[in-house]
Amino acid sequence: MIHWKSIYTFARDIAERGIDVSIDEFKNLGLNTVTIAGSYHAGKFLHPRSSSPVVFPEDGTVYFCNEPSRYGKIKPIRNSILKDRDILGELVRESEIDVNVWLVLLHNTKHGEKNHEDCVANAFGDRYIYNLCPSSPNAREYAITLTNDVAVNYPIVGVSIESPGFTPFVHGFHHEFNLVKPNQWLVNLFGLCFCNNCLKGAAENGIDASGLQKQVRSWIETYLDNDIDYPEDMAESFWLADLATDTELRAFLSWRCKVVTSLVKEIRDTVPSHIAVSVIPSVGRPTANAWYEGSNLVDLREVAGHLEICLYEPNSHRAIADLVDVHRRLGTTDGLRCIIRPSSPDLNSAGEVQSTVSFIAKQGVEGISFYNWGFLRKHNLIYIREALKSIEN
Repeated sequence: MIHWKSIYTFARDIAERGIDVSIDEFKNLGLNTVTIAGSYHAGKFLHPRSSSPVVFPEDGTVYFCNEPSRYGKIKPIRNSILKDRDILGELVRESEIDVNVWLVLLHNTKHGEKNHEDCVANAFGDRYIYNLCPSSPNAREYAITLTNDVAVNYPIVGVSIESPGFTPFVHGFHHEFNLVKPNQWLVNLFGLCFCNNCLKGAAENGIDASGLQKQVRSWIETYLDNDIDYPEDMAESFWLADLATDTELRAFLSWRCKVVTSLVKEIRDTVPSHIAVSVIPSVGRPTANAWYEGSNLVDLREVAGHLEICLYEPNSHRAIADLVDVHRRLGTTDGLRCIIRPSSPDLNSAGEVQSTVSFIAKQGVEGISFYNWGFLRKHNLIYIREALKSIEN
């Protein structure tokens, strides 16, 4: 039986509807937990049930009353809603539903703009300001302190931490655009970080990261200088061949997983033991690709206690296939939670949602979350209620 039944949401949506009304709706849907954003990045979102449906969240801000004195070089930026209300504070004072806090950690353009040396740097030294590097001591301190800050100052049941690692090169940055046809080989090479912290850390582990940097830069330069576009299926094969034959590249990517695992372990060690720590391991699909971001699924579940995987697929069959593969890799569903989107572009019918939820329950997964309350139309919410009712019978 699924014990954790949660819905993701933002403070803005709860503030607009009111605490009592929001909690009543969550309970009527069959939920026992609300997962509210404690820190988030920028975006342009459509909230169909809102009086102001088009929303631009304030970039890189936190939605709880943090303690600035706890932080080092990188300090949280408070969202403007906190000038009037602490929605998280109001929410946790209610006893009718558990509260889990969702924290976006290193994917933070606002902090990246002010702290270039703490950002991911490609083989050419170009800084990716949307991604603080998990090898940076300053970035690590920020992520650890942020999680501990909300965990010790609010009576919450858990934290779901997102983006603890290396964000891929293509991740929907504002007006992301180029006139070079992308392929998996090229974007994966562009996504490798060779900042000073990574070069030093890899070298201390016996990896010639400086040599790898020169090699990657040469590969990219040669590719961009010619007039051949790699077909996608061939580019994927080229990337797999490089992984299989280039021992330095393989060692470097394996080391990146150790970097992220150690960060998550430090977070778990500083958060009070009675508060659950769940890791959202990847922004990519399927979940198996999480290793590229530095997320070793087995290791992260072991050090954190919980994994929360995003089954964001265009149909139930693909979502189920992803879960089956994750189950195979972990060898268990203990500590495993799933997030699904009961709407377009994923599970866009009652049947699709119900079959996915039913399979998740049969696998013995401990928790399920639905993304995201403010983004969903009324009929999508009904899908949630019907699906959860179906697994109680």
